[in-house]
Amino acid sequence: MKNYIHPLQEEYDLSTFTFFKSLSPDELFLLNDEKSTSQYKKGDVIYHEGKRLTGFYCIMSGVLKIIKTGSDGKEQIIRFVTKGDIIAYRSLLSKEGACTTAKVIEQAVLVHVPYNTLTSILSTNHKFALSTLQVVCKELKDANNYITDIAHKTVRERVAEVLIMLREKFGVDNNNILQVSLTREEIANMVGTATESVIRLLSEFKHDSIIEIKGREIKFVNLPRLTRIANM
Repeated sequence: MKNYIHPLQEEYDLSTFTFFKSLSPDELFLLNDEKSTSQYKKGDVIYHEGKRLTGFYCIMSGVLKIIKTGSDGKEQIIRFVTKGDIIAYRSLLSKEGACTTAKVIEQAVLVHVPYNTLTSILSTNHKFALSTLQVVCKELKDANNYITDIAHKTVRERVAEVLIMLREKFGVDNNNILQVSLTREEIANMVGTATESVIRLLSEFKHDSIIEIKGREIKFVNLPRLTRIANM
């Protein structure tokens, strides 16, 4: 649920997004003129799987997880999104309900752009249409790679790979501590395994001096060895 409309819309300029780099000044003005800005707290759901959407979202700050729900009701985390990412545009392009659910895990500010604004620009700016198609193809490639990993890698390899992916996405501080706080269940939902298996493997990595753990805090100690385990 949306908490409130931010009073200073002009603080959030969409021209900084790589996704919109091929737009003209007039098109950027249109985006910024028709957008609405909202702040969400941890635990808020931006949209639910299957819901018809009215526009797409630009992440200005915060962290969200994108979830797919299986037939057994279990959540599978597809990816995390942060500042500079765009979500919900594929469902709009296909004119279908949302294929995922977006949930806030760190307080976030999102900009909503109406669907009609996107389609209007796509119909007249062929360079932007091509770049949008390229982004969709990259996400499809990432999804295919993920499915391949699930099918062919061991749980140990996948846990190591997820830790490396999180490091690449969120970065580390000067002490090599991962700059995002996730529950063991959330990590398990990324790996596609039971929470108990993730807890056991993280303990093994800690015992082998590959990582250090303090609560939800994860410190990378031996990245080369973790990379070898991930078989990336």
